[in-house]
Amino acid sequence: MEEINLKELWHYFMSKIEVALIAMIICILIGNIYLFCFQTPLYKSTTSLVLVKEERSTTSITQNDITLNNNLVSTYSEIIKSRNVLSQVIENLKMNESVEDLSKCISVSSITDTQIIKVAVSRESNEEAKAIADEIADVFTQEIINIYGIQNISVVDKAQLSENPYNISIVKQNAIYGAMGLILGMGIIFIIFYFDTSIKDAKTVEEKLDLTVLGVVPKVGEKHGKKK
Repeated sequence: MEEINLKELWHYFMSKIEVALIAMIICILIGNIYLFCFQTPLYKSTTSLVLVKEERSTTSITQNDITLNNNLVSTYSEIIKSRNVLSQVIENLKMNESVEDLSKCISVSSITDTQIIKVAVSRESNEEAKAIADEIADVFTQEIINIYGIQNISVVDKAQLSENPYNISIVKQNAIYGAMGLILGMGIIFIIFYFDTSIKDAKTVEEKLDLTVLGVVPKVGEKHGKKK
């Protein structure tokens, strides 16, 4: 493989910088066409649930209660996305959607070393996202009573109406498009440089052909519209 002169590469890159700039502009334009014409904005609403001591008990919370609830967090997280819970949510909100499709819009997570479960719903409508998140909390709470016969779920934070789509950031996305275009342009310049076998100066002749240059013919220029 032929060795690459980094200094020569740098000068060549600077002489062709407009190629990188054009590639960057084209990528930004294409990215913005996708951003404003094709990308679907999605809104996310999140509700937080916490496992507490059963309400009918009047005694204080013990370490056993905390341990039991910690063990139930992962189980409860699966129940939230179960067919039984989601089908009831669809029925209550009169949604024309399958359980499988609704499940794809829901993410359930638990905060490490806590008894808090977060349920996030992503939808094209911010109002629909909020309504589904709140309905899941209500249906899930009732389902736990039906399954375990206990009432140990409490809502920490109800879902809020999201004002801005979470999957669109004009500044961030344009920065990414610009960086991609710049990298693409630099790649094009490098490829052109690597496969360019033309002789550009006397020094290159001496280095590649091991010959002594006896003279150099100057470039023919123009002055006042006449050839010199």
